[in-house]
Amino acid sequence: MRKFLASAKFLAGAAGAGALLSSASAYADQPRDWETSFQAPATEMMRQIEWFGNYTMWFIVPITVLVLALLALCILKFRASVNPVPSRTSHNTLIEVFWTVGPVIVLLLIAIPSFQLLTAQYTPPEEAKLTVKATGNQWNWDYEYQIDKSFSFNSAILQDADRAKAGKEDRNLYPRLLAVDNELVVPVNTMTRVLITATDVIHSFAVPSFGIKMDAVPGRTNESWFKAEKEGLYYGQCSQLCGKDHAFMPIAVRVVSDAQFKTWLETAKTDVPAANKALMAEIDGTNKVAAAGN
Repeated sequence: MRKFLASAKFLAGAAGAGALLSSASAYADQPRDWETSFQAPATEMMRQIEWFGNYTMWFIVPITVLVLALLALCILKFRASVNPVPSRTSHNTLIEVFWTVGPVIVLLLIAIPSFQLLTAQYTPPEEAKLTVKATGNQWNWDYEYQIDKSFSFNSAILQDADRAKAGKEDRNLYPRLLAVDNELVVPVNTMTRVLITATDVIHSFAVPSFGIKMDAVPGRTNESWFKAEKEGLYYGQCSQLCGKDHAFMPIAVRVVSDAQFKTWLETAKTDVPAANKALMAEIDGTNKVAAAGN
């Protein structure tokens, strides 16, 4: 009986943890303190980038260990006190072949998947269903939805004094220095083209979970794309030093269901703040209900 109760408690705890993680998944991902790995990928492209990063470690670690071992060997075996008469060897065919052929093989093994990944980043697998123009300013972003009736709005860092008014007091969901007043809203599982430019100096549009980073250059329009596979709120930042407030130029992308996006879009065409408040009320309310049910 005790074993049965213990098992029941374990299963209940596991179910509760699963439900909590499920509700927390709406938070998507964001930078963490002392983070040493990539943010959780939300696109196929980011998964490929993550794989390539792990793949290169299989070369970096052994090479680093080998070089450190050779340095230690030289320091211990060939120091002046142990080897007062230094060797005058000027040539060794085996060593010459090894340090010529070895690096060539390693570079080929890294270069081939690297070029494949680079090609994939610039080759969308399908036609874009949504196009958004992102324009960098010192120090905020303008987003323009290029649809039948195009509209645009500004997205700037959320000031602490404005949190209560915006309904964004939860610092876990809306972190300091990352939360914005108006997020870029896109539908889930939708190929999204991002046209990127700037009005003043060079900026850079980067969202780590999507695997995108593209410079915003005045007088030039660069193009990137993503297809987010998980709903939630994702954060990025300007990744090009662009002036005194460069550190206060975040990017926030809210990925929602197709139905939520259509509802938001209809209102946003005429009133972006009202559309955002309605969307937040629906999403945050759903999360609170899910958390309460746990």
